[in-house]
Parts: sequence; C-alpha cells; structure tokens
Amino acid sequence: MTEPSSPPPPQFNRQVPEGDDRERLVCGSCGFINYENPKIVVGSVACWDDRILLCRRAIEPRKGYWTLPAGYLEQHEETEAGALREAWEEARAKLEIDQLLAVYAIKRLSQVQLIYRARLVTPEVSAGPESAEVGLFRWDEIPWDDIAFPSVHWSLGHYKESLGLTAFAPFGNPDGKTGAMGEVSAARSEGL
Repeated sequence: MTEPSSPPPPQFNRQVPEGDDRERLVCGSCGFINYENPKIVVGSVACWDDRILLCRRAIEPRKGYWTLPAGYLEQHEETEAGALREAWEEARAKLEIDQLLAVYAIKRLSQVQLIYRARLVTPEVSAGPESAEVGLFRWDEIPWDDIAFPSVHWSLGHYKESLGLTAFAPFGNPDGKTGAMGEVSAARSEGL
C-alpha cells in the first residue's frame, strides 16, 4: 500500500492575477492569491470630566511618548469591543463608547484607524503591560511635545471639535495629512 502524497508546498510569486490590476502574491502550484490587506487599529479618546486619558508607551515604536489607548483589532473582534479591550490592556480603564469619532488612513503603514469618543466609567486607571504610565490630562496639561503619532494629534483636535455635539459624521485625515512622522512636529507648531 502506498502513502498518499502530500500537495507540493506553496510557491508564491508576485504577479498580476487575471482580472486584477495590481501585483499580488500568487501560488504557482494552485493559483491561490494571498491578499495583503491593511491592518485595522482601534482606539479611543476617553475622558473623565474634562480630563483625557493618555498612555506613555513602554514599547517601540515611540517608546516613552504619549498616545491614546489603541492597538490592532484582533481576528473576529468587533471594533467597539477592540477599543474597549485596548483601553483595559493599556490603562486598566473601563469605558463606555459614545460614538465613532474618526476614521484615519495611514497609507505609509497600510493602516486604517477607527477612533471612538468614550467616557471613563471610573477615573481609576493604571498602567498595563504596554504602558510605562498613564494619566488624565486637562487640555492645557497635555504633553503636546511628547505625543507619539500624528493621528493622536488629529484625534485630540477632532475630539475638541466634537465637544457639545451629540451626533456627527466621523472625522477623517485633516486636509493634506497622511500620517507621516514629520507631521508630529508640524502639529506641535500648529498648537495641536
């Protein structure tokens, strides 16, 4: 009796599949197309009264800089649940989601970021494993010179614009902004 033979291992090559208009990874053995899609990031601008929750990063990239509680969406996870999970993981914060604040496209990283406007259920927060420290900051106390990413500046600015609004369309990238790291210093000089 002979053992059944196993299929050959995949041999991926970059090519434009029939009916497509861009290069993809295609298996030369079976024709399977391995689509490479953007990563989804979920997070929140979470507040207690007039104070905003920020986390000082304990990991790279941008270790030591301040950010919002945010991170990659997990497989089979709803976006709001992901934002709640990230707030717990990074700041041991319990939130109530208000609504979607913004959707940002960070082309250089192939990311789509969904940022929610949220309220802290309690002001008790503490650093999770990815945060060196966490804090609740009034607007004039935010460490603007030490903000980690351009989209954090955008989120904070869009949050401020949304104050007093009960319903609004989600914000997007500010005009001409792509999320390039050089935009962090530009945001500082613009007062965000």
